[in-house]
Amino acid sequence: MNNNRFNLFVVAACLFLGWAASCLVGCALPTKEESGCVSCHFGLESASKHHPSCISCHGGNEKTRDKKAAHAQMYGPKNPASPEFWDKSCGACHAYQLGRVKSNLMYTNTGMIRNIQLTWEGEDNNLYSTKAEDLFDALGNPRHLKGVDELDNLSGELYRKFCSQCHVGHETTDVYSASHASGCAACHFPFNDTATYEGSDVTMRGKPPYSASHTMEPLPDTKACSRCHNRSGRIAFSYQGLYDGNDGLVPTSKGEGGPEMASGARNLVHIAPDVHFAAGMDCIDCHTSRDVMGDGYSYRNMYLQTEVACEDCHGSATEVPRYREITRENDEALRESRSYKQPMRPGMRMILTSKGRSYSNVFYQNGAIWLQGKRSGKLHRSKVITGTPEHSIIGHSRLECYSCHSRTVVQCYGCHTKYDKTATGRDFIKGLDTPGAFSETEDIRMLYPFPLALNQRGRISPVTPGCQTFVTVAEENGALSKSEYVSRFKGKQQLRFAPFYSHNTGKKAVGCEECHGNPAFFGFGQHIVEGAGIRGTLVCERSDSKPLDGFLTMEKGRVKAFSAITRENARPMNGAEIKRALSVNLCLPCHPKAKDPIYRKGLDYRALDDTLHRRLLSGR
Repeated sequence: MNNNRFNLFVVAACLFLGWAASCLVGCALPTKEESGCVSCHFGLESASKHHPSCISCHGGNEKTRDKKAAHAQMYGPKNPASPEFWDKSCGACHAYQLGRVKSNLMYTNTGMIRNIQLTWEGEDNNLYSTKAEDLFDALGNPRHLKGVDELDNLSGELYRKFCSQCHVGHETTDVYSASHASGCAACHFPFNDTATYEGSDVTMRGKPPYSASHTMEPLPDTKACSRCHNRSGRIAFSYQGLYDGNDGLVPTSKGEGGPEMASGARNLVHIAPDVHFAAGMDCIDCHTSRDVMGDGYSYRNMYLQTEVACEDCHGSATEVPRYREITRENDEALRESRSYKQPMRPGMRMILTSKGRSYSNVFYQNGAIWLQGKRSGKLHRSKVITGTPEHSIIGHSRLECYSCHSRTVVQCYGCHTKYDKTATGRDFIKGLDTPGAFSETEDIRMLYPFPLALNQRGRISPVTPGCQTFVTVAEENGALSKSEYVSRFKGKQQLRFAPFYSHNTGKKAVGCEECHGNPAFFGFGQHIVEGAGIRGTLVCERSDSKPLDGFLTMEKGRVKAFSAITRENARPMNGAEIKRALSVNLCLPCHPKAKDPIYRKGLDYRALDDTLHRRLLSGR
């Protein structure tokens, strides 16, 4: 070994030994049994076998039985995983994970804040976070995120007072079925519906706000996700087959409340669940840790951070799923799967995400693709659709899988938001009650049919109102400075729709006749067809000339858009695209099956004028 290689070896060995020593001191000693903490908390569950020490997580003094002295200098005292302490607690041993979480959109909420700005005042060329952060974008360039406490306008106020309780940087403690801890504990120490401890420690039992147990949950279940993802797009509800109707006023057979209760006194009724939920899959079975915890880079929108796609497991019309073999002993799939019922092994062929990174629970074996439930250990065989007639129709290559396979898409039309400066509201980021309180109402909510448009990938996708905000502002003297005002977007006053995946997928797709024959799927909303025109019907008197549930009209055969589709490069379908889609109805009565040869090539609509078709259409 030459001198340079020997020196590098010595340095690496020293670094490793130093890290190991610090981890043993900071993460494992003294054990829970050796700690004075158990003199009071003798029934408290251990967080895990890898977290035996009280003070390594909570701080404080374990050598005394005096409560005040023992609790002095604790991190918390309730939640050491809160962001103000996590550099000393979780991050002391899990620096890699902490670095990812700090850039994660569920912590920074950069996308949410940016989209609020687009709705209210427009962007100001800055990116904001729940607190100021210096991060890196996906290309490795430095990115500074300003703290949202610096955003001194209605957008900042709305986020801090109305939206911020859902992000993992802030604890929510008094919302039935939607309370959660802050920081790492938001997912790994989940609350029950009333945010009370129900474990074996008699000094803590029944007290709020604490996690239901002191045992850490390394693999959060769907209920943990639904504590946040039950508003706006309501994807956790849709995934489980739950629906809360208009402000919880869901229709039932006897006019009574639904069989389940959610936050905000909302009544839930049952609809068809997502096919993956019905099969016993949790949210984390599809979503990777990089989706949920971030990958260390800062993104402006969630669609940029998310790396999973239907095609990863099911393939596309022309390409089968991709995989790579585990060849390294430090492969991330091996590390992440250690707590699964069946850990991955060297040599396994792991399926790749849309970003080309390995799943930790989806693999190719014996000619089939298998997904292992991370919590359940159940194996699910994935059906590959590559080459099937239904997925090889010419013209459908631009469709997202969920354009056809979504059972429902939650659509909230007409969001009337009032900001009242005569009242006070809680600023959850600043921790103060300040002048200005928000309230909102909606006009109507729908599940089906749902409109389609081109998304940021240039593919046809379901879209949902995002957001249809009519703004009212009451000044300190009670005068209205804005009354049902629609903000400017892309240079003009207009409402917005946003590309959306509802997480309510079904095996059976929307029928060809239903989609191609119903203009509501193309963005015309509830409509009336009159000759060569399609006009919408009234949903809200505040928007009598521009129906809320659509974004297109057709006059004398000409298609016109009156609302925008958000996200970069997204747009409604244009007139030529609409006419081609509607013209398919001319073929469907005689060619209803996807395997018909005419769908293997571009449709020739003039074929109806040839001798054969004229004879068939005339009945001779």
